[in-house]
Amino acid sequence: MTSQNPPVADRCYRSPTALAAGVALLAIALWLGSDALIRGSGRQQITVGAGLLCFVPLVVAFTLRPAVFAGRERLRVRNPFRTISISWQSVDSLRSGYTSEVVADGTTYQLWSVPVSLRARKAAIRHNARVDAGHKPSRGLFGVGLSESVTGEGEGGGRKQATSDSVIHELRDLAAKHGEDGPAPAPARPVTVRWAYEVLAPLLVGAVGLAYVLAT
Repeated sequence: MTSQNPPVADRCYRSPTALAAGVALLAIALWLGSDALIRGSGRQQITVGAGLLCFVPLVVAFTLRPAVFAGRERLRVRNPFRTISISWQSVDSLRSGYTSEVVADGTTYQLWSVPVSLRARKAAIRHNARVDAGHKPSRGLFGVGLSESVTGEGEGGGRKQATSDSVIHELRDLAAKHGEDGPAPAPARPVTVRWAYEVLAPLLVGAVGLAYVLAT
């Protein structure tokens, strides 16, 4: 998980693993698809074109699009097919169990760009147990330490935390600071949800086209 914290702009939380997977899938799809579009026959070209119209938006939706933006006034959650804007005063809770979620005005929204790694969480727990017991932290298999999905203080001896838990902790701090009872409360606004028509429209066109080609 990566976070950016410029002086004015929102903090941005995204999954590097999802971004890398999305870029790789798109590169493969466009490479194979362009070859079929250039060398294929008429019906094959239509089928491949419709398939790309389905596949590309899905890849973008689930890998490149998800992000969480946290600013002074609001939390903006960009999920595969929706963008949810939440004033800090509307945030009821933020939690990280098997998934990362925000509860706002009684409704739960999943944070797709903050995936939970149970493996990383267990690794952090084991690391912290060794540190608390006064033992040297384990270097892991072949001398490799904790994974990149674990963050913490210091190079190796400090306490660690799964990155998803660290992100939720940062968001809770912002909610406490800018919530109704915080020292710098943000303006109260209703929760708004916007559908990602820029993703849904080509996906629908591609699905209809692919269904027609396969049915005829």
